[in-house]
Amino acid sequence: MTTQFDNVSVVKKANLYFDGKCVSHTVLFADGTKKTIGVIFPSSLTFNTGAPEIMELNAGKCRIRLQGEENWTTYEGGQSFNVPGNSSFDIETLETLDYVCHFVAA
Repeated sequence: MTTQFDNVSVVKKANLYFDGKCVSHTVLFADGTKKTIGVIFPSSLTFNTGAPEIMELNAGKCRIRLQGEENWTTYEGGQSFNVPGNSSFDIETLETLDYVCHFVAA
């Protein structure tokens, strides 16, 4: 697992979602790719996706249910999960989640 990103630009303005339950910053790479890094405080939320994403969890614990699935899957720091593009997922954050969202080119 990468512990830092070198030679990047960071958008100063924070991305605030769900009344501050999710706070992230956008990180821009020289090759044109982007990631967001942030935290999700304990809550139950639904995120919609445009591009496919890989959610890498640095710390915390959550339960995820991808769009169209009935079962929940538990993930914690050190794990990751994939979310298809043009989709959504329900997340129940059990412990404050420290994450990196990798946007995958379609």
